[in-house]
Amino acid sequence: MKTVGILGAGSWGTALAVHLGRQGHAVRLWARDAALVDEMAARRANAVYLPDVTLPARVMPVASLEQAAHGSELLLSAVPSHGTRDVWRAVRPFVGAGTIVVSATKGIEAGTLLRMTQVIGQELNDGRHVAVLSGPSFASEVARELPTAVSIACADEAVTAMVQTELRAPYFRLYATTDVIGVEIGGALKNIIAIAAGVVEGLGLGHNALAGLVTRGLAEITRLACAAGGQRETLAGLTGLGDLVLTCTGSLSRNRHVGMELAHGRPLSEILAGMKMVPEGVRTTEAALALGARLGVELPIAAQMSKVLSGDVSPLAAVEELMLRRQRAEPEGE
Repeated sequence: MKTVGILGAGSWGTALAVHLGRQGHAVRLWARDAALVDEMAARRANAVYLPDVTLPARVMPVASLEQAAHGSELLLSAVPSHGTRDVWRAVRPFVGAGTIVVSATKGIEAGTLLRMTQVIGQELNDGRHVAVLSGPSFASEVARELPTAVSIACADEAVTAMVQTELRAPYFRLYATTDVIGVEIGGALKNIIAIAAGVVEGLGLGHNALAGLVTRGLAEITRLACAAGGQRETLAGLTGLGDLVLTCTGSLSRNRHVGMELAHGRPLSEILAGMKMVPEGVRTTEAALALGARLGVELPIAAQMSKVLSGDVSPLAAVEELMLRRQRAEPEGE
């Protein structure tokens, strides 16, 4: 059994802690909010983000980054993308040279346009290979032991093999790949397409429209991933198509919820005020457009969602604009 540190006690970080604790690992679950740590320790549950799931006995909530990281053989990052750099800058002195580091965050850093493994790698600055865990995985379903398949990507195949071994369970299956870029771009951009999917559903535009959006969304994600150095086939797998379908159609999707509420006429500020966590798609949209501009890749769906999120264009007008775009050949590149 391993000693595991998990940074971030939102729904995904808590679900991973529960999952690993059930496998017998000694887990230290770090939260920024000391009051939440105390409450989790007392109630043996995360009442804010995953209230119906009991924390296994081997999961210890902690408020100290040193306590979470020191001596951990495996350290997982489940911090929101906008907080990742600050947390890793603070935790760096406590990360052992032999610790396996895995990012479980989906997003692109604003300004730098770096993926999360790049952000973590910059802060650690020791040449180690940082892995990424991604795929179609609602936190509450993992916590309830419902069948889930995800990807683990790292340039070091020994790292992926170790993570596969330690995280696997009868209900949790991991597929290995070395395509870190493709996995991270797929995980980040699917959240933007999910906002658009929520708009389509909220406007009542039908199944045809949703299927078309998901398909063209996948093409958009694939264009950017390949331009960034990812592999096309990765986006046809769990972290591309799989995660996209889940986030665009699942009732537990926060990004889809935002799109539906926008379609119903609610302003973004009001929608976000009623949510515990800001959906990553809201934060990622502008960064994705900036990355697309840097790489010379057109992202029409992301561009329209940016206008909807800012309130410059109505959801219906955005859909109409997409439908009136110049017709083109399929598949991409023809």
